[in-house]
This record gives sequence, structure tokens and C-alpha cells, in this order.
Amino acid sequence: MTDVLVAEDVQKRYGDATALDGVTLTVRAGEVFALIGPNGAGKTTLVRALTGTTAPTEGSVTVFGEAPTAVARERIGVLPQDFSPPGRLTGRELIEYYAGLYDDAIAPDEVLSTVGLADDADTWYEKLSGGQQRRVCLGAALVNDPELLFLDEPTTGIDPAGRRTVAERVRALAAGGTTVFLTTHDMDEAQRLADRVGLLAGGELVAIGRPEELVREHGGDARLYVELDADGADSEATMASTPDPETVAADLADDGVAATPTERGVEITGIDPTEIGTAVETMESRGIAYSSLTWREPSLEDVYMELAGDEEGGAGGDAAARARRAVPGGERANGPRTTSARSSDGGESR
Repeated sequence: MTDVLVAEDVQKRYGDATALDGVTLTVRAGEVFALIGPNGAGKTTLVRALTGTTAPTEGSVTVFGEAPTAVARERIGVLPQDFSPPGRLTGRELIEYYAGLYDDAIAPDEVLSTVGLADDADTWYEKLSGGQQRRVCLGAALVNDPELLFLDEPTTGIDPAGRRTVAERVRALAAGGTTVFLTTHDMDEAQRLADRVGLLAGGELVAIGRPEELVREHGGDARLYVELDADGADSEATMASTPDPETVAADLADDGVAATPTERGVEITGIDPTEIGTAVETMESRGIAYSSLTWREPSLEDVYMELAGDEEGGAGGDAAARARRAVPGGERANGPRTTSARSSDGGESR
């Protein structure tokens, strides 16, 4: 499979702050690659480095075998995170304007239909809802029928129906051979759409692989969440005690069940779905009243919290240090670097 985008040891500094610390990745033709990570991790800075729209960086980036700034503009489409076209133009006028920048653009009406705005095409941009505005912006990025499409937080402010429209379009583009590089905070979106996912934390690409590989390596065990019944009156179990999560967890541990107290119950790990009945029997034998049971498989969100949760909470480089163990599917992320300094403002809209 042809490599469309290759980045090697990309570094970007702002004074003493390091925004990108040796990012290396490859994106293949027809692939959907999702970049996830906390605010301030450097996602937008990396997109700008990959598209040649930021000040010079260290390391190297090639797109279609050339420097990003040397690639014919019609081959690339970019939807930036912040995009504010004139508010007194209609969606149709905006798409027509961007179509006029290319020799072989897609017909504006086709673009408007693709992004679900055919019925509102003649409404001023400023009168559209936030989700509709984002669809106009997406249409502007699609009008040149790009071979490589960068989408920086494409579903920000879009309602569920709009997110579905965007997801369907991304899948159709990839099926048609377009390479898609997207950043997102939506873990479900990344898990559904991406062929591979990269996790950026503190300017470092700390894990990279197929979503299922990352979940298997770092998502942890499936969990059974038990909500305890304080009254016991409505529980199927006919006990009348008032259960305390810590006491319940200790009692279950005595019976060999790995349980952790939560605010309203306990979390049981280390069992598979066929063992739920055994766990329930153990609780009933101890007179533990419960009101609900919820089974949850690990997801990409669990991977995110394991490898970058501290970054989201502002705890600094602990996440990057932990994540250097990440080698999902035999694929190594960044090399063994020291934890980088964070930008003083924590932002990434640079």
C-alpha cells in the first residue's frame, strides 16, 4: 500500500515550550487515520505541520513524496478547527466561491447535497445553526475532490444526525480511495471510522495502531457494574440490608471476586459474560441487594484514559511516561524521549 503521508521526528517549539516532540507516523493511501488526545496535546499543531501551514518545524514531512508546500493544492483538502467565513454569504455562495478556486471542482449543488444542506443552501451562513455551519465548512474542504483530506475536529458543534452525515461521507471517501486524516475528541467516532488511531499526549505520539489492537493492549478488562440497592425492597434479591460499597467490595474479595467500590455500587473485573451469573449468586449468598447490573466491554475511551488521562487533568508528563510501553500490534510509537515541556497556555490553536 502506498504511503501518502510520512512524518519523521517532527518537532515544534515555541520558545522554551515544546509543542511537538519527535512525532513519527505514516498514513497509507485510502486509510482513515484518527489522531486523538487531550486539549493542548498538539493535535492542531501537528495538522499544521503536516499541511505546511505552520512556521518551519524540525524533522521531515512528505506528502505524496513531496514537501507539503510543493504539493498541488487541488490534491489536498483541509477543514481547520477554526474556520469563520463571511456571515452574510449563503451556503451556496460560499461553496461556489471555493469551487471557483479549482479547475475541476465538484458541482456546488452536489457538494451541498453530500453534506446535507441542499434544503438550506440559500440561507445566510450566520443564520445557520452551528452544526449546519460546520457542514458548509466541510463542503468547502470537499469541493476540490481531494486525494488527501485533513479534518480537524470535523463534528464539533454538530448534532447526532449531522455527525452521522459526516461519518457516512468519510466512509464513502475512503471507499473511493481518498486518504483521510482526522483529529477528534469523540472516542466512539474514532473507533467507528478509523483504520488506525494515534494517541498524542504532551506533544508525543505515545501509541499508534488499529483501534481493536489499542483496546486489547491498553483497554483493560471488561467490567460488570453493580448498582447497590439502598432499600433492598425493590431488588430481585429479597435482602433488606443497606449495602455499603466498600464493605461489599471487601466481602466479594473474600470470595475471590475482584471488586472495587464506586459511588453507588461496585465494579467487578476479571470475569467474562458467562460468569455474571456466578457473581450474582455470590452477592445473593452474602445478602447483597442490588438494583441493576451493567456489563461494559473496554473501548478506545478506556485506552485514552489509561494513556492520556493525566494529561487531560493537567498532571503533566506521567501519561507519556506510562505510554512508552505502548507497542500495539508490533508498531512502535515515538522513541524513548524525555517528557516535553507543555505550552504555557496549554492551547493548540497555533
